[in-house]
Amino acid sequence: MTEYEVQFVDRSERSARFVVRPITPAFANGVRRAMISDVPTLSIDTVRVIENSSVMFDEQIGLRLGLIPLTTPPNEFEIGDEVTLSIDVSGPDTAYSGDLVSSDELVQPADNNIPIIDLKEGQRLELEADAVLDVGREHAKHQGGVAVSYRHLQTVSVVGDRSEFEDEEPHILRGVIEEQEAEHAVGTDDSPPENGQLVPTDAFDNNLTNRYPGKEVEVTDVENAFVFHVETDGSMSADELVIQAIDTLEHRAQRLKEAVQL
Repeated sequence: MTEYEVQFVDRSERSARFVVRPITPAFANGVRRAMISDVPTLSIDTVRVIENSSVMFDEQIGLRLGLIPLTTPPNEFEIGDEVTLSIDVSGPDTAYSGDLVSSDELVQPADNNIPIIDLKEGQRLELEADAVLDVGREHAKHQGGVAVSYRHLQTVSVVGDRSEFEDEEPHILRGVIEEQEAEHAVGTDDSPPENGQLVPTDAFDNNLTNRYPGKEVEVTDVENAFVFHVETDGSMSADELVIQAIDTLEHRAQRLKEAVQL
């Protein structure tokens, strides 16, 4: 079985950037698609309006509720499971996502400050809503990964010196480079150049002339190495999203193996 190497460039609760190798473009795209369409999240699907005297139609309120990310603990629910939430807010006030009261303490709005409706004096919003667990390929509101992308890891080679009479024009590059020309690179006191390190291009304003002043450079892709950039809506952490996506690919591969052996 192939051993994969994973290196993190940066990492937080809701976002991560990391390099995976050795993988093919097809496998990288499979991971991306799994994060978007195969990882289940809870989202409000059915709304029962008790009172809505605001200026907004019930259907518009329902649409806004469906787009509020809800925390979805991994492996706690099955596809189709439901959790009930309620809200009761009277004006003058603004109804926020944090005003939703859940019947399950594990399921809460991922953010409490998402506005639902501004209520004037005498207006009221009271309703119950059922959140259902489903996947992104069924509806976009179930996509826990709001921004999932990948690109080749790249490396830079110094091929010569610029002429002293040549204007140093910007050489823009976006992504992550694997440093191989540390002796020619300009870093910072906190992060001096070192061969083998992963350097986000925004660390040198995406301009290679800042990283390698006075040098002619060439950029090449690192074979079978890809940089993933993952951001979630808060329904789960970036780590959980990636792990669950890989699990779904493993389950699919196992089902295919069993089907072929029949």
